[in-house]
Amino acid sequence: MHRLALSASIILLLSLAGLAVAQSTSGGFRYRWVDAHGLPHYSDSLTEDALKYGYDVINSNGMVMTHVQKQLSPAERAAAQQQAAEAAAKQRAIEEQKSKDITLLNTYPDEAALKVEQQQVLDNLDEQMSTTRVNLHSQDGALTDLLNRAADEERAKKPVPKFLTDQIATQRNVVANERALLERQKVNREAVAEQQAQELQHFRDLKAAEKNDRGY
Repeated sequence: MHRLALSASIILLLSLAGLAVAQSTSGGFRYRWVDAHGLPHYSDSLTEDALKYGYDVINSNGMVMTHVQKQLSPAERAAAQQQAAEAAAKQRAIEEQKSKDITLLNTYPDEAALKVEQQQVLDNLDEQMSTTRVNLHSQDGALTDLLNRAADEERAKKPVPKFLTDQIATQRNVVANERALLERQKVNREAVAEQQAQELQHFRDLKAAEKNDRGY
């Protein structure tokens, strides 16, 4: 079988693993690798396939002394790094969720306590919307007054003064902003209510699992 010269990196790796090159060339070690079809191969020297797929260094007793990973291409290395990063992120998310679950269970002794706090949050949001509605009603009234003044000028066959036109334009923007704010508050309340429903169900599931673990 054709022998290949060991690269400097492979020699260094074997040296770090405590393997003597002299032993390797004298038949003290063999190389084993598995090809793309899962078939094992053995050789007294490193081959292109061994380098391609990665290989084990085996002593004369058949024991694996060390394993050398296959040489990765830049694309394979990038993919491996991406996979490792995704796995690490997934594990962090799991740990964070466990921490949140513990906090949730320790904060609320029962479902009723959680519901009370959730309702307080909704009450605060309802109060904010109520304040916005009052402001909107007031600003809408101010706009109506300005429009009536402009209508009076027109009925009197007079041009509407510029300052009044400017005031109307400004007031229209104020009213539009208040309406937009109220809509955002409504959407936010709906999202919070949905999130609370999910949190409550999750709390119930955690309590059920906790009860099951205790055996009652």
